[in-house]
Amino acid sequence: MEGKKNRVAYFYDNEIGSFYYGNDHPMKPFRIKMAHQLIVNYGLYRKMNVYQPHRATQAEMLKFHSSEYIDYLRMVIPTVEESHFSLGQNDCPVFDGLYDFCQISAGGSIDAASLLNAQASDICINWGGGLHHAKKCEASGFCYVNDIVLGILELLKYHDRVLYIDIDVHHGDGVEEAFYLTNRVMTLSFHKFGDFFPGTGSIKDTGAEIGKNFALNVPLKSGMTDDKYVDLFRVITSNVRDKFQPSAVVLQCGADSLSWDRLGPFCLTIQGHGECVDYIKSWNVPLLVVGGGGYTVKNVSRCWTYETAVCLNEHNNISEYLPENDYYEYYAPDYELFISKRNEPDDNTPEYLNYVTTKCLSNLKELEGAPNVPFMEVPPNFFDTEELEKKMKSNSAALDDDEQEDLNRQKRYEEEKEEE
Repeated sequence: MEGKKNRVAYFYDNEIGSFYYGNDHPMKPFRIKMAHQLIVNYGLYRKMNVYQPHRATQAEMLKFHSSEYIDYLRMVIPTVEESHFSLGQNDCPVFDGLYDFCQISAGGSIDAASLLNAQASDICINWGGGLHHAKKCEASGFCYVNDIVLGILELLKYHDRVLYIDIDVHHGDGVEEAFYLTNRVMTLSFHKFGDFFPGTGSIKDTGAEIGKNFALNVPLKSGMTDDKYVDLFRVITSNVRDKFQPSAVVLQCGADSLSWDRLGPFCLTIQGHGECVDYIKSWNVPLLVVGGGGYTVKNVSRCWTYETAVCLNEHNNISEYLPENDYYEYYAPDYELFISKRNEPDDNTPEYLNYVTTKCLSNLKELEGAPNVPFMEVPPNFFDTEELEKKMKSNSAALDDDEQEDLNRQKRYEEEKEEE
């Protein structure tokens, strides 16, 4: 789908790929560095503003999380044997640099939301974010600090209604729980349901109190394929848009819904996954795109590179053959951008999908329409716009020296062409 050229901002910290959850743990932050390498070597970084996020402060994290929990995150060390707040268990180990990792992830989503609020960008990308399982007082599902919730809270300073869409294979339970009682944030999650982590996300769960009907869950079965998924996604999201009328969207792009994922039972291709991003981008509302799950690292990096190109309207222009990069050998033997579809039985029968669609649209009909928000004083930003722009301009450290010089050279060339 072709559309207007968007101003795209991309947030990346060189240290994000250095954190290590431990031997045999499926979560590998290294995948973000692999994606960055592809983004750079495809030349996509030249077409967007590249920023290094600030590290979220304790005060910023306390906008959602409890002080006791954040204090513990900040102080805990890997050698501690007892478990508090669900840390130290198999899913959420304590590793070196844990608090730094949380600061980078959360800082990226807060910065991205601030840039959207300042109308300095149309789309902001933080592949280091998307940790949707973290709760107010608890780590869960490889997630410690919920950068998505913090980003949405920042967006709510300027936007009456924010829509959160989750295409991770797991239910976006932490974000739904955070906004379950409000009508200013609508949460919409497409996920595997049944005997599958986290076990929540029933089609009957729709919010409570003033937030009743502002949570929408799309429970799916194993084997989901592109055509069915994209059709269902378009129908439901278009109806949500028309009914809720969001002024900003946050899209969680967990890549564990792809074929061949170590933990996910869906059969989506990168093109199908990316088509969902392309459709939401076509709405032309401020869009925050974040990462999430994804445990076959070479496919995660492929997917998020392609979806970066989608945000830039460059996905039809990049080669299907991967450029040489520092991790080229990971993509053997084909060295191609796209992956094959896994041929597994699809348990999503037409009858079941018709039931899901009908029930979701019925839940939507319970909404009276987009809620009005009373006039209120806008709370202060974590930093003002002038400070934000100054900080962003100074953050060329997101790129290596050679990458930054290449970017500067390209900008000088473009400026000279304009003068001619």
